[in-house]
Amino acid sequence: MASQPSGSGSAVRFEPDESPSLPVTIGLALQYCVLTVGPIVLTVAIVVRTAGESELFLSWAACAALLVSGITTMVQARRLGRFGSGYILLMGTSGAFIAVAVASLVQGGPALLATLVAASALFQFLLASRLSLLRRIITPTVAGTVIMLIAVTVMPLILDLIERVPEGAPMAAGPVTAAVTLGVTMVIVLRATGAMRLWGPVIGIVAGSVVAGFFGLFSWGAVGAAPWFGLPLEGWPGFDFSFGPAFWALLPAFVFVTLVGAIETIGDSVAVQRVSWRDERATDFRGVQGAVMADGLGNFLSGLLATVPNTTYSSSVSIVEITGVAARRVGVGIGIGFCVLALVPKFVAVILSIPDAIIGAYVVVLIAILFVLGMRIVVGDGMNYRKAAIVGVSFWVGSGFQSGGLFIDQMSPFFAEMLGNGMTSGGLTALVLSVFVELAGPRRKRLVTTLGVDALPEISGFLAGLAARAGWDDNMLQRVQLASEEALVSLVGEEDGPARRLRLSVRAERGAAELEFLAASAEGNLEDRMALAGEHSVEIEAEHDFSLRLLRHLAGSVRHQKYHDTDILTVRVEA
Repeated sequence: MASQPSGSGSAVRFEPDESPSLPVTIGLALQYCVLTVGPIVLTVAIVVRTAGESELFLSWAACAALLVSGITTMVQARRLGRFGSGYILLMGTSGAFIAVAVASLVQGGPALLATLVAASALFQFLLASRLSLLRRIITPTVAGTVIMLIAVTVMPLILDLIERVPEGAPMAAGPVTAAVTLGVTMVIVLRATGAMRLWGPVIGIVAGSVVAGFFGLFSWGAVGAAPWFGLPLEGWPGFDFSFGPAFWALLPAFVFVTLVGAIETIGDSVAVQRVSWRDERATDFRGVQGAVMADGLGNFLSGLLATVPNTTYSSSVSIVEITGVAARRVGVGIGIGFCVLALVPKFVAVILSIPDAIIGAYVVVLIAILFVLGMRIVVGDGMNYRKAAIVGVSFWVGSGFQSGGLFIDQMSPFFAEMLGNGMTSGGLTALVLSVFVELAGPRRKRLVTTLGVDALPEISGFLAGLAARAGWDDNMLQRVQLASEEALVSLVGEEDGPARRLRLSVRAERGAAELEFLAASAEGNLEDRMALAGEHSVEIEAEHDFSLRLLRHLAGSVRHQKYHDTDILTVRVEA
């Protein structure tokens, strides 16, 4: 139940507020950079080369993508105002934008791409600022489903990487190298403790590299040709402010893919909070809002610099769980590393020389863990037949489109390519089904009043009138009124200051009632405070300890969502 978090038992070595030693920070930051710089640059290369653009623009776009990834990764870790999650969330180029980015380059060149990316980022800022309004649609069920579909979308590409070997190399080179990398990594992940666990991914890559050396899989030509320092400014194309037919035709597609990316970011930011603390905490949706804002900032900077938009990399959640290190200091180090790599093409070329089979093998571990994290988010939100139907149908619709088995041949090439991404098609299905459930349910009755104990008589009268129309018996009405009273007392707390407005909405269902209290934000999360009350913690004020305990007894579930400037307490009372 959402109101009763317990210790997670996870082996977190460094929480976000803690500071590992400088060697550990540098080592982990370097490890994260090694594992992520390849996908960042390769995604840009796929888009630019598929569209037939010049190598000069590719050089600029790759450097710009690394710079944007570095800046936004630091913002995610440290938080600047309302920008950033406050957790380690790696930022990098988004594969979901490949189809629309290629289309924009073909129809209008890099300048049109820059304009479209910057324009769609404005939508993401609006989405983040109004995230609380979408809480019933972009739910943990939707976010967890999208995270699971990331594995479905990415895994075929990763398996192709494992089989990819240079011309003339033995066919067994890829599978053998990948098997050694995967085997060593898994042994360390499953058995190692202490410092050895931190360096497990690097040891696995080193072991795979030794085997790859025997097969002759390394190629040093690109490394020798790359300059040591440089930023190809001459490759920046500027903007296209003509706003012609191509811009308006592609803008809806960019906005939709931006929405899909935001859902992925929401899921990632929820998941990283789950694995970053030793004791389980309620999700802080201010951090979720900050993650989406930082994602929008990355997209806006990508537009200014004319490169492929970015997003959070879900693999960062898996790496935090594997290493047990969630310190913000490491996130800042990763961002600095990306920025340095952007200015040192020689170093980038060295990292990209790691054979595809090695990178693919380790990403298999990350994606597998990520899939399970998505399942945990879905199940942790509570499961009923409606949620089960949304998850099941959305997951298999996404899988069907990803495999090419659903209607792909009957679609236009543009929509076939866009919906052929399982995360896009499955995520859209989950959204549509969630909207239908919300609209098809019983209508909510609303009361607007002042947040304070003086509002109790007005609330009691409102609930009594609702009970008469809903056909509740006296026992049900009494339980709902008691739960609303204790929820209000708990939400008011000890705060002094100007009166805050309260909006109470109630949905009456058969044998149950869902009460939602919406007010201006206050500090602390009631879910965490209720867990502490259940453990007889002295940190809870005595006069509110009883209210929290009674609320736990009366309510079937309690969920407290904290956004910037908004507090939402949802209480479900069973008959």
